[in-house]
Amino acid sequence: MLKFKFALTATAAALIALSGCGGDDSAKSSSESTATAAAAPEPIILRVGYENHPGEPFDQGCQKWKELLEQRSNGAMKIELYPSSQLGSKDDIMDQMVAGEPVCTLTDGAFYYDRGVRDMGIVFGPFLFDSWDQAFKLNASPWYQEQSKLLEEKAHIHIVSTDWRYGARHTLTTKPVNKLADFHGLKVRVPTNNIQVKGFEVLGATPTPMALGEVYTSIQQGTIDGVENPLAVLYNGKFHEVAKYLLLDGHVYNVTNLVVGVDFWNSLTPEQQKLLKETCDEAGKYQNGVQEQAEQEILKKFADEGVTITEPSEEFKKELKDAAMKFYSLPDFSDWTPGLYDTVKKEMQ
Repeated sequence: MLKFKFALTATAAALIALSGCGGDDSAKSSSESTATAAAAPEPIILRVGYENHPGEPFDQGCQKWKELLEQRSNGAMKIELYPSSQLGSKDDIMDQMVAGEPVCTLTDGAFYYDRGVRDMGIVFGPFLFDSWDQAFKLNASPWYQEQSKLLEEKAHIHIVSTDWRYGARHTLTTKPVNKLADFHGLKVRVPTNNIQVKGFEVLGATPTPMALGEVYTSIQQGTIDGVENPLAVLYNGKFHEVAKYLLLDGHVYNVTNLVVGVDFWNSLTPEQQKLLKETCDEAGKYQNGVQEQAEQEILKKFADEGVTITEPSEEFKKELKDAAMKFYSLPDFSDWTPGLYDTVKKEMQ
């Protein structure tokens, strides 16, 4: 190996000497090309990890982001995708990014709450939004921008893009749920954050935090009675094979964010930051269209595969919303800014 390196060095030196002595243009061009190639910087590689499976709308959005970023940076910036929890859980990846690793994942206010930015947890409160427009307006508000700055300062996390429509979250169970009382004692898997735990407790359920990859077996074994998530996640996880009752409660309009660590973000030039954000925003709009179309197709697949689909009656919806109001005055969230619920409702109008 040492002889080989020496030979390369000698050859390069000879080429340079020839070019300096008036050698032909082809030798000079070859020398310059070799020097340019040697000086080319390594591409910036961002690893994007998520629990979603290949083919889900979110995965398709990430594929689009990868395509856009690599094209527009001429290969100087690259994305590697790790679906199906290959990089670990959401919390695992967030820990990695805070430690300075060049990783990215999707997350939201419920996880920000657990990382010290308490007020942001409210965006994942049950039945807070009545429409996607309200959720997007809140994301564009001065209140949200202020909270995003606090996220950088306290949790060392930077939001690259805000408006990825992950989907309205519904509940899939092994038992029918047709009224509020049917939630009582029902063991429902929720993500590993306090906001979603409390959000189901106020409905009378028994929330059970666990990684998404453990859900299928847990339902099959009777450890839990169901799971909540957007339709695409529920279907692609094949949870309907072991839970046959789908309640379209839409307890959360889940707008997700793509985030990286502050250290990684600050290591980029302003031009690289702009490129990363713009391509991520554009990919998010693409994903939102895929998500909307997929939901109708998935509902039909659920019905065709023997799932009983329940659209809550007006009476049931009122029961759910009335019960959910207890969430916003729980002692658990006494660390929220006073009047936060009213502030947020005003910002989203």
